[in-house]
Amino acid sequence: MALTVKQQFFLAILVIAFPFSAISGDPDILTDFVVPLGTNNTQLDGNFFTYTGMRSLINSGPPTNFTVTKASMAEFPALNGQSVSFAVLEYPAGSVNPPHTHPRATELLFLTYGVLEVGFVDTTNKLFTQKLQAGDMFAFPKGLVHYQFNSAENDFAVAVSAFGSAAAGTVSVPTTVFGTNIDDDILAKSFKTDVPTIQKIKAGFPPKA
Repeated sequence: MALTVKQQFFLAILVIAFPFSAISGDPDILTDFVVPLGTNNTQLDGNFFTYTGMRSLINSGPPTNFTVTKASMAEFPALNGQSVSFAVLEYPAGSVNPPHTHPRATELLFLTYGVLEVGFVDTTNKLFTQKLQAGDMFAFPKGLVHYQFNSAENDFAVAVSAFGSAAAGTVSVPTTVFGTNIDDDILAKSFKTDVPTIQKIKAGFPPKA
Protein backbone atom coordinates (compact mmCIF):
# COMPACT_ATOMS: atom_id res chain seq x y z
CA MET A 1 0.00 0.00 0.00
CA ALA A 2 1.35 3.43 -0.95
CA LEU A 3 2.45 5.72 1.85
CA THR A 4 0.50 8.88 2.53
CA VAL A 5 2.20 12.28 2.37
CA LYS A 6 2.34 12.46 6.14
CA GLN A 7 3.67 8.93 6.54
CA GLN A 8 6.44 9.80 4.13
CA PHE A 9 7.58 12.36 6.68
CA PHE A 10 8.76 9.59 8.98
CA LEU A 11 10.61 7.88 6.15
CA ALA A 12 12.31 11.19 5.42
CA ILE A 13 13.51 11.44 8.99
CA LEU A 14 15.15 8.03 8.80
CA VAL A 15 16.74 8.65 5.42
CA ILE A 16 18.44 11.93 6.26
CA ALA A 17 19.27 11.51 9.92
CA PHE A 18 22.37 9.40 9.47
CA PRO A 19 24.52 11.64 7.22
CA PHE A 20 24.28 14.49 9.68
CA SER A 21 25.54 12.43 12.61
CA ALA A 22 29.03 13.04 11.24
CA ILE A 23 28.61 16.58 9.90
CA SER A 24 28.97 19.07 12.67
CA GLY A 25 28.31 22.78 12.80
CA ASP A 26 28.41 22.88 16.59
CA PRO A 27 31.26 22.48 19.10
CA ASP A 28 31.89 18.95 20.30
CA ILE A 29 30.67 18.22 23.80
CA LEU A 30 32.54 16.21 26.43
CA THR A 31 29.46 14.41 27.74
CA ASP A 32 26.87 12.14 26.15
CA PHE A 33 24.33 14.97 26.14
CA VAL A 34 23.79 18.41 27.65
CA VAL A 35 21.60 18.62 30.72
CA PRO A 36 19.68 21.92 30.96
CA LEU A 37 20.71 24.23 33.78
CA GLY A 38 18.73 23.61 36.93
CA THR A 39 17.85 20.05 35.92
CA ASN A 40 18.87 17.04 37.96
CA ASN A 41 20.48 14.50 35.64
CA THR A 42 19.03 11.61 37.62
CA GLN A 43 15.51 12.88 36.94
CA LEU A 44 15.83 12.72 33.16
CA ASP A 45 13.98 10.00 31.28
CA GLY A 46 12.88 9.25 27.75
CA ASN A 47 10.56 12.27 27.73
CA PHE A 48 13.57 14.59 27.58
CA PHE A 49 14.68 12.96 24.32
CA THR A 50 11.21 12.95 22.77
CA TYR A 51 9.78 15.81 20.69
CA THR A 52 6.06 15.73 19.92
CA GLY A 53 5.77 19.05 18.11
CA MET A 54 5.39 17.38 14.70
CA ARG A 55 2.31 15.33 15.61
CA SER A 56 -0.06 18.02 14.38
CA LEU A 57 1.36 17.64 10.87
CA ILE A 58 0.43 14.00 10.45
CA ASN A 59 -3.33 14.46 10.03
CA SER A 60 -3.35 18.08 8.87
CA GLY A 61 -4.83 19.13 5.53
CA PRO A 62 -3.04 20.84 2.65
CA PRO A 63 -1.26 24.05 3.71
CA THR A 64 -2.84 27.42 2.99
CA ASN A 65 0.32 29.40 3.71
CA PHE A 66 4.01 28.60 3.45
CA THR A 67 4.81 27.07 6.84
CA VAL A 68 8.00 25.93 8.56
CA THR A 69 7.73 23.67 11.60
CA LYS A 70 11.09 23.41 13.35
CA ALA A 71 12.71 20.93 15.68
CA SER A 72 15.83 22.82 16.67
CA MET A 73 17.51 23.33 20.02
CA ALA A 74 15.05 26.11 20.82
CA GLU A 75 12.07 23.77 20.50
CA PHE A 76 13.84 20.53 21.49
CA PRO A 77 16.51 21.14 24.16
CA ALA A 78 17.83 17.57 23.93
CA LEU A 79 19.45 18.58 20.61
CA ASN A 80 21.90 20.87 22.41
CA GLY A 81 25.36 19.61 21.50
CA GLN A 82 24.08 16.95 19.09
CA SER A 83 24.80 18.89 15.86
CA VAL A 84 21.49 18.10 14.20
CA SER A 85 18.06 19.67 13.77
CA PHE A 86 15.09 19.30 11.44
CA ALA A 87 12.35 21.33 9.81
CA VAL A 88 9.21 20.40 7.91
CA LEU A 89 8.36 22.82 5.12
CA GLU A 90 4.87 23.03 3.61
CA TYR A 91 4.29 24.96 0.40
CA PRO A 92 0.86 25.83 -1.02
CA ALA A 93 0.62 25.94 -4.80
CA GLY A 94 2.71 28.78 -6.20
CA SER A 95 4.35 29.71 -2.89
CA VAL A 96 7.96 30.69 -2.27
CA ASN A 97 10.36 30.28 0.61
CA PRO A 98 12.16 33.59 0.00
CA PRO A 99 15.95 33.90 -0.23
CA HIS A 100 17.71 33.32 3.10
CA THR A 101 20.81 31.73 4.59
CA HIS A 102 21.69 29.37 7.43
CA PRO A 103 25.00 30.67 8.78
CA ARG A 104 25.88 27.63 10.91
CA ALA A 105 24.86 24.62 8.82
CA THR A 106 24.33 23.02 5.44
CA GLU A 107 20.68 22.23 4.71
CA LEU A 108 19.81 18.87 3.19
CA LEU A 109 16.27 19.04 1.80
CA PHE A 110 14.25 15.91 1.01
CA LEU A 111 11.11 16.50 -1.05
CA THR A 112 8.44 14.03 0.13
CA TYR A 113 5.51 15.31 -1.96
CA GLY A 114 4.97 17.63 -4.92
CA VAL A 115 7.49 19.55 -7.00
CA LEU A 116 9.90 22.35 -6.13
CA GLU A 117 12.21 24.66 -8.03
CA VAL A 118 15.20 25.40 -5.81
CA GLY A 119 18.43 27.33 -6.05
CA PHE A 120 21.35 28.90 -4.25
CA VAL A 121 23.88 31.64 -5.03
CA ASP A 122 27.57 30.90 -4.45
CA THR A 123 30.28 33.37 -3.44
CA THR A 124 30.99 34.22 -7.10
CA ASN A 125 27.34 35.27 -7.47
CA LYS A 126 26.49 32.28 -9.65
CA LEU A 127 22.98 30.87 -9.24
CA PHE A 128 22.61 27.07 -9.17
CA THR A 129 19.04 25.86 -9.79
CA GLN A 130 17.23 22.55 -9.99
CA LYS A 131 13.71 21.22 -10.46
CA LEU A 132 12.94 18.58 -7.84
CA GLN A 133 10.39 15.78 -7.83
CA ALA A 134 9.17 13.80 -4.84
CA GLY A 135 11.98 11.58 -3.62
CA ASP A 136 14.75 13.99 -4.66
CA MET A 137 17.24 15.56 -2.26
CA PHE A 138 19.11 18.85 -2.63
CA ALA A 139 21.97 20.31 -0.58
CA PHE A 140 22.15 24.02 0.19
CA PRO A 141 25.75 24.72 1.29
CA LYS A 142 26.29 26.42 4.63
CA GLY A 143 25.98 30.20 4.60
CA LEU A 144 24.87 30.58 0.96
CA VAL A 145 21.70 32.40 -0.06
CA HIS A 146 19.02 29.98 -1.25
CA TYR A 147 15.29 29.64 -1.92
CA GLN A 148 12.53 27.17 -2.84
CA PHE A 149 9.53 27.71 -5.12
CA ASN A 150 6.49 25.44 -5.55
CA SER A 151 5.91 25.75 -9.27
CA ALA A 152 2.74 23.64 -9.25
CA GLU A 153 -0.41 25.63 -9.97
CA ASN A 154 -2.87 23.34 -8.22
CA ASP A 155 -0.95 21.18 -5.75
CA PHE A 156 1.01 21.68 -2.55
CA ALA A 157 4.48 20.37 -1.69
CA VAL A 158 6.05 19.02 1.50
CA ALA A 159 9.75 18.75 2.29
CA VAL A 160 11.84 17.75 5.28
CA SER A 161 15.17 19.48 5.87
CA ALA A 162 18.03 18.35 8.09
CA PHE A 163 20.74 20.69 9.36
CA GLY A 164 24.21 19.90 10.68
CA SER A 165 23.64 22.12 13.70
CA ALA A 166 21.22 22.18 16.60
CA ALA A 167 20.81 25.90 15.90
CA ALA A 168 21.42 26.47 12.19
CA GLY A 169 20.06 30.03 12.28
CA THR A 170 18.06 31.73 9.54
CA VAL A 171 19.00 35.11 8.07
CA SER A 172 16.62 36.61 5.53
CA VAL A 173 18.04 38.41 2.52
CA PRO A 174 17.12 42.11 2.83
CA THR A 175 14.14 43.06 0.68
CA THR A 176 16.26 45.93 -0.61
CA VAL A 177 17.81 43.38 -2.98
CA PHE A 178 14.65 41.98 -4.56
CA GLY A 179 11.90 44.21 -3.20
CA THR A 180 12.94 47.45 -4.89
CA ASN A 181 12.52 48.85 -8.39
CA ILE A 182 15.83 47.43 -9.61
CA ASP A 183 15.21 46.18 -13.13
CA ASP A 184 14.73 42.41 -13.42
CA ASP A 185 17.28 42.28 -16.26
CA ILE A 186 19.90 43.82 -14.00
CA LEU A 187 19.14 41.38 -11.20
CA ALA A 188 19.21 38.46 -13.63
CA LYS A 189 22.63 39.48 -14.92
CA SER A 190 23.91 40.10 -11.40
CA PHE A 191 22.92 36.60 -10.28
CA LYS A 192 23.85 34.97 -13.59
CA THR A 193 20.35 33.66 -14.24
CA ASP A 194 17.25 34.59 -16.26
CA VAL A 195 14.39 37.04 -15.70
CA PRO A 196 11.70 34.38 -15.01
CA THR A 197 13.79 33.02 -12.14
CA ILE A 198 14.22 36.50 -10.66
CA GLN A 199 10.46 37.08 -10.91
CA LYS A 200 9.76 33.82 -9.08
CA ILE A 201 12.14 34.82 -6.29
CA LYS A 202 10.58 38.27 -6.01
CA ALA A 203 7.13 36.73 -5.79
CA GLY A 204 8.05 35.45 -2.34
CA PHE A 205 8.29 38.95 -0.87
CA PRO A 206 5.23 40.79 0.45
CA PRO A 207 4.02 43.78 -1.56
CA LYS A 208 5.43 47.17 -0.59
CA ALA A 209 3.21 49.36 1.55
